[in-house]
Amino acid sequence: MVAVNTHRKLAAWEHCMELTREVYRATGRFPINERYGLSLQLQRAAVSTAANIAEGYARYGRQELAHALSISLGSLAEVDTLLEMASQLGYLAADEHQRLSALRDRASRATFGLQRKVRR
Repeated sequence: MVAVNTHRKLAAWEHCMELTREVYRATGRFPINERYGLSLQLQRAAVSTAANIAEGYARYGRQELAHALSISLGSLAEVDTLLEMASQLGYLAADEHQRLSALRDRASRATFGLQRKVRR
């Protein structure tokens, strides 16, 4: 299937973990009234990216992993939209939005590449 024996060695998982850490740092600076709104939704979407890769990999089936990667890609698209919303609401400075978007893009490319590899 994939040439590693743990999800922890997958570049896609590592990039998603980095994105998640940085999302948590950024949302920690959101206004207090967003603690259970946009902040929480963005955190949950980010966590879902790496969690789905790990879960899919643990199932050891190509179809299940491909499906989990598809869910992870959906969560990455959700992160993109929520980052844009946070930026438009003034919760993220332009440079912070750009930095987080670049991390999201890198995680998306790695996840999509892994999905292509799994589906072959």
